[in-house]
Amino acid sequence: MTPAAAVAVCTGVGSDFNGDQVRDTVIADPEATVSGKERAGLVRIVLGGNKGVVELSQDSPNISDGAETGDRFGFSLVVYDANRDGCSDIAVGMPYEDVGTVEDAGLVHLVYGSPAGLGQGTVGSKGFRQGSDGWVGENLEAGDLFGYSVATTTSTSGNEFLIMGSPGEDGANMPDIGMVVAAYGPNYAVTRFTQDSPGVWETAEPYDRFGHAIAAAGNWFTVGIPGESMDTRKGAGAISVFKASVNSNGIPDPAWGSGQNRTGIGDTVAEAGDAHGTSVAMTSCCPDANSALKPVEALIAVGAPGEDLGEVLPDAGGVQVAQVTVSGGVTWHQWITQNSPDVEGEAEFGDRFGQSLAVAHQNVQARPTPKTAFLAVGVPGENAEAVTATVTDAGGVALMPLVDPPGVGDAWLEAGAGIPAEPADHLLVGLNLFATQTAFYLGLPYAQPVDRAVHHYPWTTSGGGPFSNAPSQSWRPGEGGIPLDNKTFGTAIQ
Repeated sequence: MTPAAAVAVCTGVGSDFNGDQVRDTVIADPEATVSGKERAGLVRIVLGGNKGVVELSQDSPNISDGAETGDRFGFSLVVYDANRDGCSDIAVGMPYEDVGTVEDAGLVHLVYGSPAGLGQGTVGSKGFRQGSDGWVGENLEAGDLFGYSVATTTSTSGNEFLIMGSPGEDGANMPDIGMVVAAYGPNYAVTRFTQDSPGVWETAEPYDRFGHAIAAAGNWFTVGIPGESMDTRKGAGAISVFKASVNSNGIPDPAWGSGQNRTGIGDTVAEAGDAHGTSVAMTSCCPDANSALKPVEALIAVGAPGEDLGEVLPDAGGVQVAQVTVSGGVTWHQWITQNSPDVEGEAEFGDRFGQSLAVAHQNVQARPTPKTAFLAVGVPGENAEAVTATVTDAGGVALMPLVDPPGVGDAWLEAGAGIPAEPADHLLVGLNLFATQTAFYLGLPYAQPVDRAVHHYPWTTSGGGPFSNAPSQSWRPGEGGIPLDNKTFGTAIQ
């Protein structure tokens, strides 16, 4: 099917690349072969309204450079209206891009939507990378992994912020301290910052991996630091929260930072290998009566998939939920594991509960409730029990309220029970999640080809319950104009 251009002017509907006021769906396959180059990676955009499928790679017109083996284009991605023309644009991370002879330096490519289609307008695409001739500046180093994570939000003054993580960035005699870059405003002013920047919580240390995960919402963003050490406890992990507003030091204004030992709720013992901050997810909430009811706070979920529950349950995992207040403070809501009351399933060795997360608040003009604010927790290490044997790392997804204790209509999804796929070893269900206000999306990039798909689940059911236990829509290679050829279809979704 040939993708269709839509209208003469874009109208600002979210995730709409061609301006036809219908949501488009982005599905990445970073392991895909492109022009004979293995793991070069590509992204497919399924246009809403049955208008075709657009394929985007480094071999696409108007994209700089070209597809190379191992680039993994689409490893990370985020959709937003970067140039405010009403058409959605897409920033695609390829952290394993070689820049010249510098291996895995990384690159983020911003491709603009238009009424003529994605990448087909009059505005050329834009690349962000390190190096003296790159937009970001800073020195190129092997293994920087720039673009490993990407997120976007808007400042209170209306500037768009594109936030990009480089967790492999080295410091002075310190490997992998990590760095984050923000490009903001109409001319993409760039600022770089690390844990050694003024006012940022804690200090940079080897293998902290500041920027491994990034999430943003409501004028705030959170940086995951899963390698952060707490005293002698290596890899305990932490997060750092920033306001999307550049301060007098020239960086986004730091709000606060925390490891598990500073939360004051639930399990407050930071342990080696907890990896608190491996995943982060955010959603806007809570209006300010003095600012035209504009949401000014945000809810944060933080995954600690390496959390041990006693001596016999290493890496069972846990999730912390917090709220950024209007003043930039924090309110801690809850600590959740599979051993918490009413949580579906039971904590087991290696479950890695919280390896990935997705959150949503359906009514950002009101305080969240169990029926409006939701949390999806990926549990990719969950084993399944088949008739004759244990299925290793089959995985699953736990659904529950975001700000209140589990128990209000909670649900559990796994292959064969809510997910149309056969249980299989290393299926890793729950590793690839994405959410909007109305639904969450589940990718199965590691399923057998017949089961590989992206599934769409409404947060609320037709009967009024908070969670759906069956997909309302699915996208599969070989169906609906999507090419059959794929490697890891559904790794990243928007």
